[in-house]
Amino acid sequence: MKIRKLKLGSVMGLCLLTGGIVIAQNPSVENIDPARHPHLAAAQHHLRMAWDESSAAQHANDWDMSGHAAHARQLMEEASRELKMAAEAANRR
Repeated sequence: MKIRKLKLGSVMGLCLLTGGIVIAQNPSVENIDPARHPHLAAAQHHLRMAWDESSAAQHANDWDMSGHAAHARQLMEEASRELKMAAEAANRR
């Protein structure tokens, strides 16, 4: 029984790890209309470029950056979502 629980726990842990890696690999999207909001779209585009560069830096350092690059990418995702919300708020005015 202990071995079965250990195997189940190992499989579940592996699934969580794999899911986290897949989510971390998905770059931020560029979803602001540049015709309506050129500055917000440009800012979102620059965040996407920063995302790509941080990904390259992680790869170049064998993903060993003490979690700082991953945290920076989370903040870039948040900033991209905030820019989208700003564009939507401007659309409502």
